[in-house]
Amino acid sequence: MSLKHKKIMIADDDPGIVDAVEMLLEFEGYEVTSTIDGTTLLDMKTDLPDLLLLDIWMSGKDGRDICKKLKQEITTKNIPVIMISASRDIRESAIAAGADDFLAKPFEMNDLLEKIAHFVN
Repeated sequence: MSLKHKKIMIADDDPGIVDAVEMLLEFEGYEVTSTIDGTTLLDMKTDLPDLLLLDIWMSGKDGRDICKKLKQEITTKNIPVIMISASRDIRESAIAAGADDFLAKPFEMNDLLEKIAHFVN
């Protein structure tokens, strides 16, 4: 399957991050969707992404709780989740919540692309 068909969803309530990452990923050939509300991720039943970029703190919701729930559902448990956060010291709790990887903000776009490629290629 070519990259052109790989879908990545960004869940982050920082429009600047969403816009920058969305532009970069689309330029790289990924299909990108985004949400600023983490709870919408829990309602996903169809058209699931191949990878999820999930911010840890999002409009009052803890991304770790969302990640735990996604990893418990049959339909979403195999979607790789890369959690992103401005707090570098919560890598362990992100991984403990079921995240497949972690990236601290601000991050280099190349680091992000490498992590994504690791899971979706």
